[in-house]
Amino acid sequence: MIFGMTTFTFVHVVLSLIGIFAGLVVVFGLLTSRKLGGWTLLFLATTVATSVTGFGFPFDHLLPSHIVGIISLIVLAFAIPALYIFRVARAWRWVYVIGAVMALYLNVFVFIVQAFEKVPALHALAPTQNEPPFAIAQGAALVIFIVLGTLAVRKFHPRSR
Repeated sequence: MIFGMTTFTFVHVVLSLIGIFAGLVVVFGLLTSRKLGGWTLLFLATTVATSVTGFGFPFDHLLPSHIVGIISLIVLAFAIPALYIFRVARAWRWVYVIGAVMALYLNVFVFIVQAFEKVPALHALAPTQNEPPFAIAQGAALVIFIVLGTLAVRKFHPRSR
């Protein structure tokens, strides 16, 4: 046990946190029209690994976390080839940008859910996650990522640099 977590859970959490941090760096790169190759590879690899390891926890029926993981993997199944196979040419540019921003948003979405479940002060504010503080946090995250995604689609033109 590491910090009260099994090794598997700890690895899953670390992958998720690395993916979120690297994803924030990648989105900054998109906003400044830079690919940031190493950061992008780290972000995409850890985000895929986070989604895949999410299915390694015991379960007896499909959970909302599995649906988020499936959506994330579908989004990444488009974003990764858009970048590495189609080299963000033409429409593949916005497919990659929207996919990268959406994959990061989904990671942050799950992070917020987990924070409200595991952090006592947040859990006290929204014990069932149906309370206003939870909705406000998730709504703010969604609005921020819609704005970031819109700006990134407009600003990311790696060939023009």
